[in-house]
Amino acid sequence: MIVLYLIIEFLSGSLMFSYWLGRACKKDLSTVGDGNPGAFNLWKAAGYKVGLMGVFLDFMKGYFPLVLLINGSHVSGLSIAAVGIAPILGHAFSPFMKFRGGKAIAVSFGVWSAVTNFRCSFAYAVILAVLLLIARAITKGEPTSTESDGVMVVLGMWMLGFYIIAYGFPYHFVLLWLQNAILFTYKNKEKLLVFFKDIYSRYAGNGKTSGM
Repeated sequence: MIVLYLIIEFLSGSLMFSYWLGRACKKDLSTVGDGNPGAFNLWKAAGYKVGLMGVFLDFMKGYFPLVLLINGSHVSGLSIAAVGIAPILGHAFSPFMKFRGGKAIAVSFGVWSAVTNFRCSFAYAVILAVLLLIARAITKGEPTSTESDGVMVVLGMWMLGFYIIAYGFPYHFVLLWLQNAILFTYKNKEKLLVFFKDIYSRYAGNGKTSGM
């Protein structure tokens, strides 16, 4: 049965609600921001009302099927790590978009809400909020770049691991987190490269200037 649950969860995650909502509003999300076909670009393109709908649907496709399986005692232990990552992978590599899906942020919130009764998703939200405040302080209130946003998403997920380990969550949650963090890193690799190249060029340039 575990194989069936994996397929169901993957297909659930692969439903690209935000992209389809964008199409319904005659918005091409591939031309918005970083081109990600997810809820946050839908928000930018079509406004907060449609954006909130996209966030909700992407969240629910990670939350609803999984919480039913857990509450029905269909999955437990190590199988939670496998079934839990399936909808996230489904969104990130959606067959409905030729396996070029989104960054899987909202669906990840849904999954973590299901497996930890909102504890880890709330912790991740707090981490992201703190990182955003720090970033805004550095930029003196100016909007952050898409590269900075990608760094915060990835860094925040890796930081979530400290919370998971510190509060003694079971090992299968640690495994789920590790998979999620690696996936976020992979899906944001271009942003990370641009961000750190920019940081390097700034410091390298300052070093050469001061040396002269």
